[in-house]
Amino acid sequence: MRLTLFVARDCHLCELARADLERLAPELGLEVEEVDITGVPDLERAYREWIPVIEHEGERISVYRVEPEALRALTQPAGS
Repeated sequence: MRLTLFVARDCHLCELARADLERLAPELGLEVEEVDITGVPDLERAYREWIPVIEHEGERISVYRVEPEALRALTQPAGS
């Protein structure tokens, strides 16, 4: 599953989210694309107050922190 992680420079919560996703990636089969919003006006407006933000296919999965159970639920086959 491919996720997008929106981050900004010098963001402690972003560093924690990055580390959490790195730990969960092997277990859940995650691919994480990281997008730095720093200095990009449109992205700053959309994400700054919420970072880190994790999205899957354009849908916001979590903000401020990684929520492992939400990610596990996404990776489960339908009906499981």
